[in-house]
Amino acid sequence: MQHRGSIYASMAIVNDQFFILIIVTKVTRYVITLSVFQIDTILFVINFLTKLLDLQNIRCLKSSTNLVMELSILQQIGLSQRDITLYLALFRLGPSSIRDIANYTGINRGTTYEALKQMAAQGIISYAPKGKRRVFAAESPDKLLELAEEKRHSLEQTIHSLKSEIIPGLRHLKPDFSPGNVRFYEGDDGIEFVLKDILATVGKQPDKTYSVFSSKSIRHHLYRPFPNYTVQRIKQKINVRVIALGEGGEDADYSERKWLQTEGAVDASYIAIYPPKVAMISMASENYPVATVIESPDIARAQQMVFETLWRFL
Repeated sequence: MQHRGSIYASMAIVNDQFFILIIVTKVTRYVITLSVFQIDTILFVINFLTKLLDLQNIRCLKSSTNLVMELSILQQIGLSQRDITLYLALFRLGPSSIRDIANYTGINRGTTYEALKQMAAQGIISYAPKGKRRVFAAESPDKLLELAEEKRHSLEQTIHSLKSEIIPGLRHLKPDFSPGNVRFYEGDDGIEFVLKDILATVGKQPDKTYSVFSSKSIRHHLYRPFPNYTVQRIKQKINVRVIALGEGGEDADYSERKWLQTEGAVDASYIAIYPPKVAMISMASENYPVATVIESPDIARAQQMVFETLWRFL
């Protein structure tokens, strides 16, 4: 029993697969010189070590899978999933030939070579001649950060050019009014786009306020594709003033509401005035909303005057 206890003690410090294999091999060589009791003991140990080795393989596989998933963020700096697989393989293999890398990853040699050339051009791997072959190696991971910084700098320059030159230039080319200033949208997707456009446009204005004519019968169809519209509006601290046609409507933060009494049922309709645009939403059929958005400062101003006049009298 003392002999078995010493074997268990030695197993507690075995953490590496290579040493486990060495122990198994050495124990096997001397099995024929041992007693039956010792053989039973060693067979028990071999079985235990084999299970331990399998467990370590599983943990290694899980660790590898998790690392690949974490490295998938490198796609944001231009690396494909294949590139990431090859890059990770080079860290594990060390300096290696194309054949060894292809065999390890299961990617054919031609594809491996082309991918490695691109990665070398990016500076994240390097290669050197070794006899008649090339040996590839991964560069310091710091190169990934440098590559990300370059991408960010390039993106910042692009954004600056869009704001200062490209977008103003394109706007200058656009006539004051054209058929493009009137847009039509259909169905739930179209209504959701219009509602998002209202938030985006008004959110950039100094007073963050827009005005609405709305009937009760349109409300269900209006917010069906964008159920958290009001939550988003309040989150952005956008104010809305509503003239409700007929009854209905609920109070909410950053909103004011007045009612215009009507006789009989009111057709489903919604008009949002958010200069320089006006959006008009109605029902083409019982369950199919449509919208027309006019982008015109003059039309928006005229609609706003009508709204302000009626608002004062209510």
